[in-house]
Amino acid sequence: MQSIIQEDTESIVRRISPVAQDFAGKTVLIIGGLGFLGRNFRAVFDILNERVLSAPCKVLVVDSLITSTTKTGGGDDEDVFMHHDIRNPIQIDEKLDYIIHCAGVASPFYYRRFPVETIEVATLGTKNILELGKRDGARVLFFSSSEIYGDPTEDHLPTREDYKGNVACIGPRACYDESKRLGETMCYIYSEYFDTHTTIVRPFNVYGPGMRETDYRVLPNFASAIKAGRPLPIYASGKQTRTYCYLADAMVGFMLALAKGKKGQPYNIGNPNPEISVSELADLIAEVTGLSFERLRQDYPESYPADEPQRRCPDITKAREDLGYAPEVSIEVGLKRFFEFTQATFEGVELD
Repeated sequence: MQSIIQEDTESIVRRISPVAQDFAGKTVLIIGGLGFLGRNFRAVFDILNERVLSAPCKVLVVDSLITSTTKTGGGDDEDVFMHHDIRNPIQIDEKLDYIIHCAGVASPFYYRRFPVETIEVATLGTKNILELGKRDGARVLFFSSSEIYGDPTEDHLPTREDYKGNVACIGPRACYDESKRLGETMCYIYSEYFDTHTTIVRPFNVYGPGMRETDYRVLPNFASAIKAGRPLPIYASGKQTRTYCYLADAMVGFMLALAKGKKGQPYNIGNPNPEISVSELADLIAEVTGLSFERLRQDYPESYPADEPQRRCPDITKAREDLGYAPEVSIEVGLKRFFEFTQATFEGVELD
């Protein structure tokens, strides 16, 4: 299924052609470079170096391996890899032009398991990264989350970047939600007080080929259950809604934000259409893939944090106007490609 991933990567490179030469001859540091998004950034820079750039860019990769285990997947052998926990200060002797901070514990299953690490990566780790950006005058891209909005009120759906949020500071999700909010505050401070060029992206439910089977978010959970012949787990009422953004669309948005994002500004990166419930998502999967499966309505497992937001849908007007961002992949096409990948690569493991 490398062909699907390769096709997606080539699509991303084609769609970012207006800004591609901005990276020629530059040095890029990717924090969290062995994670789902980090591997895709590395793959994009590989193709840029092979086919597009007038001078190659150098890619430095840092990862703590807290939720990754090996230096594999995406990126070529010329990547300079450093095994380092970004919660601790890091020594990079080279001058950096771009810093992508996509390290973090984003899956609810894992940030419930690693709450302190989750907080510290988004706060102490972000400060360490911003110090490098301040030192070198680098453009820093900070990965926040749509979770910083909490459970938006009806009058703030779709949700714009100026919505201040409806977030609990105490509870099982707070370690992620609140630390991402504080990470954004760090970016604001370094932008305003130290003139560091920081840009913030808030991803909305990104999915696609390359996700790990043990990611524990809804689509990998569904895919693993289907591969094993288990019923799809539908938690609670199944009426909670989301919009889903295919990886290739999201990566285009992230690359545009890295190259063109305005200093100190946050951008929603996602696909606002369609907003569908978890139950409707299961129906759509059956329709577009032709796969057969049962559904099992059940309570949330103990490993899943309580207080799940009931709706989440982005307003992407700001990203359209500032970045020229426009999702192209329909949910039907995205789901078909994702399940082609998972049917070929997932094993149907028993999830905790």
